[in-house]
Amino acid sequence: MTTLYLNEQQSIVKKRDEYLLIQYPDKRKVEVPLTKVSQVVVSGDVTLTTPALHTLLERGIEICFLSMYGQFRGRLSPPIAKNAFLRREQHRAHTDQHEALRIASACVRGKLENMRVMLLRANRSLQDNEISDATTAIRAMVQQTAHAKTVGSLLGIEGSGSASYFQVFGKLLRGSLTFTHRRRRPPTDPINAMLSLGYTLLSHQVASAIQVVGLDPYIGFLHQPRYGRPSLALDLMEEFRPIIADSVVLNVVNHRILTAQDFEEELGVIHLKATARKTFYGKFEERLQEELQHPYFGYRTSYQRCIELQVRLLAKWLTHEIPDYLPLVVR
Repeated sequence: MTTLYLNEQQSIVKKRDEYLLIQYPDKRKVEVPLTKVSQVVVSGDVTLTTPALHTLLERGIEICFLSMYGQFRGRLSPPIAKNAFLRREQHRAHTDQHEALRIASACVRGKLENMRVMLLRANRSLQDNEISDATTAIRAMVQQTAHAKTVGSLLGIEGSGSASYFQVFGKLLRGSLTFTHRRRRPPTDPINAMLSLGYTLLSHQVASAIQVVGLDPYIGFLHQPRYGRPSLALDLMEEFRPIIADSVVLNVVNHRILTAQDFEEELGVIHLKATARKTFYGKFEERLQEELQHPYFGYRTSYQRCIELQVRLLAKWLTHEIPDYLPLVVR
């Protein structure tokens, strides 16, 4: 089961028997078996007919809508799972400062640990002193998470660790594309444009897993509730940012899959061109389907499956079936 990315402008998607029929402007037609689709991402001017939408929702398949340039616009979700008891425990833990802090701490620790792993892997060949210093600083931040007394202090620790990571992230890149610092809104260089797009796609993956498990995506622990903000999805995607989204960016840059010619500027904002976005989506999907040895369960599984497993582990912690929520940390 994979994500279907609909990126070609003015395409029309219809339902035909057990397939989605994609009609492209140049008259090409492609049939995609519904049994192979787990999620759908729609970018820009793509039309899904009402029968196609109904079929996707009936089968529990979520549809994420992005602008032509990859900015998040909205999400169409099937009915939420009926486990009201699980959501009640989630809301209870959210209002309990001690329990909320435990989950928030795990989310920050997982992100920092995986950032450190990314730097350590790269530095095996680079042998760069600044990267070594950054890994040492991040390790200190990981240790500090155990002593944080408030969610606010955790956010400060996370911010410091991320600053150390992105300060040397550019050293991990090879080729003509460079990176100096993280800039979110708007991205003004190719690397930040790809990081932002990768994080948007990742948040959709996590939100979809949350929907499947039956938790409330808007009630988080590290990210506080705000109107329209999927706080829990932002919490649980933290540990996956470095090992999925950042990894994809490094892959397409260091293997010269995407270069400076694949980007365009509009009103000071840098975007991937249409064909390059299709390439990026493909590499993102490849990363999701890539398998790893799960550090806790011991079997091989995909990164996409790991996302759902983390959501299920959180649900088990909320219902007191396991003593702790452990973030996914790779080696």
